[in-house]
Amino acid sequence: MTRFTAITLAGALALPLPAFAQANDFGPLLTPAEFAEVQPEVSPLVIDIRSPDADGNSVHAAGHIPGAVSAPYALFRGSAESPGEVVPEERLQEVLRDLGVTRDRPTLIVHQGSDVTDFGAAARVYWTLKSSGVSQLAILNGGMNAWTEAGLSLDEGEVTPEPSMIEVSYSDEWLATREEVLSIVNGEAEATLVDARPESFWAGEQAHPAAAKPGTLPQSEYFTHSNWFSNGPVIVDADAARALASEGNLDDGAPIISFCNTGHWAATNWFAMSELAGLENVKLYPESMVGWSNAGYEMANVPGPVRRMWNQIKSVF
Repeated sequence: MTRFTAITLAGALALPLPAFAQANDFGPLLTPAEFAEVQPEVSPLVIDIRSPDADGNSVHAAGHIPGAVSAPYALFRGSAESPGEVVPEERLQEVLRDLGVTRDRPTLIVHQGSDVTDFGAAARVYWTLKSSGVSQLAILNGGMNAWTEAGLSLDEGEVTPEPSMIEVSYSDEWLATREEVLSIVNGEAEATLVDARPESFWAGEQAHPAAAKPGTLPQSEYFTHSNWFSNGPVIVDADAARALASEGNLDDGAPIISFCNTGHWAATNWFAMSELAGLENVKLYPESMVGWSNAGYEMANVPGPVRRMWNQIKSVF
């Protein structure tokens, strides 16, 4: 069992950077100022993925980027039992049509920007849309918090989008299926399995409530999703991402499969490696450890009964 060394941004930036040309002119990451500058020119679709507040009220209606449509994150997630599951094509197609998503219109994804975990929602939606054929995508770096801190304008009320006729057919270019992961675990295929969770999850000291048991994928290494952030919820830029990937030995050319509990933190790792660092052949295993553990497959770092009880006691105090 191996793990990646701890990563520091200062150390990563001292490394030489490989050349990488960003193919997506619109993204994949825009600051509030950058988006405010290009918005009038490209007339993008802005989807606000923030969820209703604790009382069920729409935070979108209370204040959003002008023209943004409300598309709560839950629309892009699976069931409560396995939230990481990919949304069925037929259902997602209905969602995207209602939102007015098309393949060629630039689309900005806006999350709250409350913390580093929150970024995973935007990354998962980005991955879903890219896998659905949307060609120009960007995430608003820092989310709505950064937008309001920049003093940029807000609109109130709901926005009714013009429906589209997009046809959704998932690409498997960035998708790792359970069967693919199983073939790697069984030694029938090769790839680096990267656990995006904090070390305590990888080590079997913590587990998601919906997981059958704690532990990780056999032969996996961990690279915690928070490594990509140096300034609160604002993710690093492409240069820093390439440096971090190099320091973490992620850029050795081997195929990579990113996973976590439910494909949320793992989406951040996928986005940083694939879209920012420009690594090729990086895939996301959407259902991750919740789906894997509940299916009863072999796991590593699974604590015994005594240790598991001790871990539960520690989590209370």
